[in-house]
Amino acid sequence: MGVRAVKLSQLADFPPLKKNYPVFRFMGGNLISFFGDQIYLIAIPLMVLSITGSPVSMGIVAALERLPILLQPFAGILSDRFNRKCLLLLCDLGRCILVGMIGILFIMGILEMWMVYPVVFGIGSLSQIYNTSQFASVPGLVRREDLQAVNSLNSGMFNLAVFFAPGVGGLIISFLNPGYALLVNSVSFLVSFLAIASLRMKREERDSSKQSIWREIREGVEFVIQTKPILYTNLAMVSSVFGTTLFLTLLVFHLKDSLDINTVMIGWLLSAGGVGAILGAVMSNFFRRWFSYRSILFTASVVGGLSILLFGLMDTYFWLVITNAAGTFCASMMSPCIITIRQTLSPDHLLGRVQATSRLMTWILMPIAAFLAGILAEAMGTNLTIVLAGALSTLASIPYLHHSLKEY
Repeated sequence: MGVRAVKLSQLADFPPLKKNYPVFRFMGGNLISFFGDQIYLIAIPLMVLSITGSPVSMGIVAALERLPILLQPFAGILSDRFNRKCLLLLCDLGRCILVGMIGILFIMGILEMWMVYPVVFGIGSLSQIYNTSQFASVPGLVRREDLQAVNSLNSGMFNLAVFFAPGVGGLIISFLNPGYALLVNSVSFLVSFLAIASLRMKREERDSSKQSIWREIREGVEFVIQTKPILYTNLAMVSSVFGTTLFLTLLVFHLKDSLDINTVMIGWLLSAGGVGAILGAVMSNFFRRWFSYRSILFTASVVGGLSILLFGLMDTYFWLVITNAAGTFCASMMSPCIITIRQTLSPDHLLGRVQATSRLMTWILMPIAAFLAGILAEAMGTNLTIVLAGALSTLASIPYLHHSLKEY
């Protein structure tokens, strides 16, 4: 209760959301970084396709980028022990250098796959630390009652980037090559670095000398297991993330190689998905006024999973756009709800570890899914693999029916 009381008193010091300018600068930096990330997501598959022409190589790259998920417990400890602002700055700077490096090497025509593998692993590692620290930093910037609105806005900004960035990335790649798109991504990390550097973020004093690393990890795991709303949303996300990873790993490759859609149209299809995602983020805060988290999460999970399944069955551009937009709408409506549940129920000194434990639980199968995507695509084609992904994502809706979620 003492931790809760301190946390509430700290949140009371913050101004109303409309006047909380630091948190808007924080989200602005995130928007620029998100923008670059979306360009990265379209540039990397096309770069690998250009070098190797193999879906298996794309699966290996995607798996290596997601493998640092296994380091999540340590990312949580870093976030809870050290200055979160410094961690955010270091991660932005590191990603700026790594992404820029492979972009330049590709432009020079000397990039080889053995160079790509360690770089994407490094980018993935820094992203894990950044995302955990970012999650843990938000409650220290706003009032508790503003958390749902801030998470919805942050998700909306992310999806605004999803709307604009792929189209821009597609144009850059169409006129130049993926290397230049990665240079844009590198600059976005630099802008995010400068935005975060301008903030005055409170540094909570944490006594990290009395506990071992393993005891700290166990403390986060025990809290997640005991807190049923967090536990059951995590269990639902395991199957959902596995299916979604199968889908996303093959998305660009499927559109380009199997359906012979040109790069610019791929970019606009992904951007159109951003429209649905922006609407989903906005509607999340609206629906929360009328429905429980359980109702929102279950319905969105079912519809989102079916949209992936239908995507695998479609071969006309119009319906590909519609099903992709429906999926992004549902995913972006769910994300702020899950994040707010974790932030609201977790004490400040456990925020990093709760997020890290939750991500490890929900994302642990992502590297396997990414690798299997390439293997399954070779064996039975991208269409059937995406249909399988949709079926798995739809089944993920079942744990959301747990009664503990009805209370929130």
